[in-house]
Amino acid sequence: MPPRKRPYLISVSFLPDVVIDSQAYPFNIPSVRDLPKIRFHPNVTFFVGENGSGKSTVLEAIAVALGFGPEGGTKNVQFQTTHSVSPLHNALRIARGTPKTSDGYFLRAESFFNVATYMDQVGYLASYGNRSLHERSHGESFMALLLNKLRGNGIYLLDEPEAALSPSRQMAALRAIHHLVQASSQFVIATHSPILLAYPNARIIQFDGTGLAEIRYEDTEHYGVTRDFLNNYGRRLEQLLSDEEDT
Repeated sequence: MPPRKRPYLISVSFLPDVVIDSQAYPFNIPSVRDLPKIRFHPNVTFFVGENGSGKSTVLEAIAVALGFGPEGGTKNVQFQTTHSVSPLHNALRIARGTPKTSDGYFLRAESFFNVATYMDQVGYLASYGNRSLHERSHGESFMALLLNKLRGNGIYLLDEPEAALSPSRQMAALRAIHHLVQASSQFVIATHSPILLAYPNARIIQFDGTGLAEIRYEDTEHYGVTRDFLNNYGRRLEQLLSDEEDT
C-alpha cells in the first residue's frame, strides 16, 4: 500500500449547536478554543507546546470522539480506571475521508501500564510478540507496540511516545513510524522530542497561550533549545547552575 495522499482524519471542529463556556475547563485553554483551525496532514501531524498547553487534552478528545477508550489501546479496549476525561470530545465534529482505515491505536504514555495489565488479564498477547508487556522495560513495551501491534493502513494517535525511549530508540521509533506511513497509515503525535519532530514533510501545530499555529521544525522551541544547549552546553550549564552555586 502506498502512503496516503488524502487524510483519513481530515479536520476537527466544534459541533454547530455546542455551547462553549470560555471560563470553564477545558474551553478556558486558548488552544482548545482555537481547535477548529486544525487540519491534518495525510501522513504525520505533530502537536507541540509547553506542559499544560492543551495538546494532550485535544489529542485525548479526538481519540475518544473516534471511538477509542480514554486510557488507550485499540477500539476494543474500553476500560477506565479514573474519571479524568474532559468533556471536550462531546463537543467535537470529526471530518473523515477515504479510504477508511482497517487498524487503529491510541497510545497514552501515562496509562500504557494500565493497558498492559489489561492485555495480561484478557490473555491477548499474540500481537505483542506473545510476551507480557510487563516482562519488558517501558521502552521495550513501546517498541513492541510499534513493531508488532500496529499493522498499517491505520489511524494512530500517540501521546508522548518518546517518554520511555532513549535517543537511539527514538530514532528506531521514527523508522517504524515511516514504515507504517509507507503502509498507508496516518499519525497524530503529541511530543516534546526534537528527534521525532524531524520527520520530513510533517505538519507541526504549535499550542501556546495565544492558540494554535502551524510552525516549521526549525522554529520549534524543541529544536532551538536542544540545538543551543548541545552547541553551548558548557556556557548554558554555567548560567543554569550559577545561582545555585552562589547560595
